[in-house]
Amino acid sequence: MSPAADPLAATRQWVETFVVPRNICPFAGREVARDTIRYVAVDAGDWERALLALVAECERLDETPAIETTLLVLAPGLEAFEDYLGFLEVAEALLVDQGYEGTYQLASFHPDYCFADAEPEDPANFTNRSPSPMLHLLREAGLEQALAHYPDPEAIPERNMAALREEGHDALDTALARLRGQA
Repeated sequence: MSPAADPLAATRQWVETFVVPRNICPFAGREVARDTIRYVAVDAGDWERALLALVAECERLDETPAIETTLLVLAPGLEAFEDYLGFLEVAEALLVDQGYEGTYQLASFHPDYCFADAEPEDPANFTNRSPSPMLHLLREAGLEQALAHYPDPEAIPERNMAALREEGHDALDTALARLRGQA
């Protein structure tokens, strides 16, 4: 099965060929090298089952310290960005309700991600664009530790946005489309 036909393979390839080389997450390369990223496919057509899978991944992280982070690939389902944002809101509330606030954090990624104050064509949106809708479940303690040893972590988003704007929308869109098998 080609990476484009397999959302997990496309996501892994996105991390290794899009995120790491562009240093979008300055900590991703280390986790790729250490093989501490878990990739999980979740059918998000049924929100209840998808949310149960999110809680199960929190429990897995609780039980498995060797896994630093999990990427929950929400495919099929949630192709519409507005639907994804609704799901994200429920997922964040669920983490609080389940007592995981301060333990795990969600980062959000979607093929059509668009920041509230940005135009859809702004290349800065590619900091959060991915081949499939997904939730990135991060250990807060691991994130805090990594940030403590990184110079000027507050500048990461601005640096990413500037670098992606320099690369340009068309080049980034082509790279992401290739991962989805659309180029």
